[in-house]
Amino acid sequence: MSDDVEEKISQAIANPQNMGEMSDADSVGTVGNPECGDMVRMWLKFSEKDGKKVIDRASFQSFGCQTAIAVASMATEMLKGKTVEEAGAMDSSELSKPLGPLPPMKIHCGEMVEGALREALKEERGCEEPTLPATPNANTLLGDMHQPKQKSGKLKVVKLDE
Repeated sequence: MSDDVEEKISQAIANPQNMGEMSDADSVGTVGNPECGDMVRMWLKFSEKDGKKVIDRASFQSFGCQTAIAVASMATEMLKGKTVEEAGAMDSSELSKPLGPLPPMKIHCGEMVEGALREALKEERGCEEPTLPATPNANTLLGDMHQPKQKSGKLKVVKLDE
């Protein structure tokens, strides 16, 4: 990880914005990563502006690494004032952009924040299923849930010695 990215993450961790549960939220979304055990939950509060529903406030909780906390903190600031459509169009690279390019082993942090946002927006967007990126990463819980199940059509029974 570059020194610049590490410094920005350290600054975001030292003063995280919008961390904590929002009791009067209009919507909540949760996503986790089974490989690393990280989880991000995002709360959204909407208001009306010029006849459109916009995000008035966003908050988060993250159980995971510092990068996930930093991305979520930055994202909640970026979401303020965005319409539901504008927020729904944001992807993980845009949400993590203020930190700089994340190293490959930390890209899933941005994807978790994106997934939590999409989960929180799905009711507002009238979606039954979460709105996924065009190619969801199978290495995240959100991606795993939407991967086709492998069916071999064969069952193998193995007798164990007692």
